[in-house]
Amino acid sequence: MARVVIGLSGGVDSSVAAWLLKQQGHEVIGLFMINWHDTTGTLEGDCPWHDDRVFAELVARKLDIPLHVVDLSAEYRTRVVEYMFAEYERGRTPNPDVLCNREIKFDVFLREALKLGADYVATGHYCRKAEESRPDGSTIYRLLAGSDPNKDQSYFLCQLSQEQLSRALFPVGGLLKPEVRRIAAEQGLATAKRKDSQGICFVGKVDLPTFLQQKLAARRGNVHDILPSWPKYARSAAMPTVDEVPSDELLGKLSAPWHYTVRDGKKIGEHNGAHFYTIGQRKGLGIGGRKESLFILATDTEQNVIYVGEGDAHPGLWRPALRILPGDIHWVNPARAMQVGESGRFSVRIRYRQPLQGARLFIRETGAYLLFDEPQRGITPGQFAAWYDGDELVGSGMIEA
Repeated sequence: MARVVIGLSGGVDSSVAAWLLKQQGHEVIGLFMINWHDTTGTLEGDCPWHDDRVFAELVARKLDIPLHVVDLSAEYRTRVVEYMFAEYERGRTPNPDVLCNREIKFDVFLREALKLGADYVATGHYCRKAEESRPDGSTIYRLLAGSDPNKDQSYFLCQLSQEQLSRALFPVGGLLKPEVRRIAAEQGLATAKRKDSQGICFVGKVDLPTFLQQKLAARRGNVHDILPSWPKYARSAAMPTVDEVPSDELLGKLSAPWHYTVRDGKKIGEHNGAHFYTIGQRKGLGIGGRKESLFILATDTEQNVIYVGEGDAHPGLWRPALRILPGDIHWVNPARAMQVGESGRFSVRIRYRQPLQGARLFIRETGAYLLFDEPQRGITPGQFAAWYDGDELVGSGMIEA
């Protein structure tokens, strides 16, 4: 059996994962991460890790496993939070949870685990791993969706490398959430009825503008309303047929975001900083008196202007394609990597919990293009698109446009 270091977070999933590993006969060591100290903008008004550590200690004592504590807050601030600030300042919307897994849990944390003599690291993620032997004797590690469709967290791991996956174990990935709760209750684990964590990974639920104002100053700017009858919507590029291979020019047009100027819409209000908002956002504008909600269609951080549209069906919220820059294409399964000029069909999601969407992936010199079967709402630069073949998460990339 192996020596496994598990990230005990103080939640029910990692608690049951630790119990399962012990049942399998592994030598299990708990490692609790402190990744954040600052309470600025947190809605609970306190650092959530204090309570988390207490629960992790209770679980470790119950399971009779050692628990180590490591402070990774410096690395977390540099690799995740500073990146968040930089992306929001550019008018993009980063995904801190994907970054946290790539940069912290399966990198900095992994190195700490190896110091403890770990053969593997384990987490409470709802996903699975499979191994495939290649003809040349090498092994490919495949990332699979969790068995619980309501809790599948493979999307958050879409940036992991083969080296990271080779060391990873996901003990609860084949279970349903109610089963995990039942096991925790049967084993008398203190986390059995504890609520799942929410908000930014390790920071918790935050008031985003307040949180971002640690680095990004508030700036008064204008909100402009774009009507559904905006002429460029009617002149958008025609969709190719299913059998048609679109030209590079057409892929560029279909994936291009909508660009507005102040001449395209009427001023209807003011805001405190375009970098505090994200495409598709509905709340936080403070502009009422409409039949339907206002949604953010675009942000211009240079001119400090926000463009909005009324109603979920507004054409400015929907686009048929997206683009990923060549350097941002990541193949979780390198054996499935496609070359320039190739294309293939996949199921895709562009945000966590989004139902999988049918799409064609085209690899071109200028990047990867995902052309969806149906237009997608709120395609957001800075987020990640992940493509699947059945249960397997094959690859991913940061959305450029």
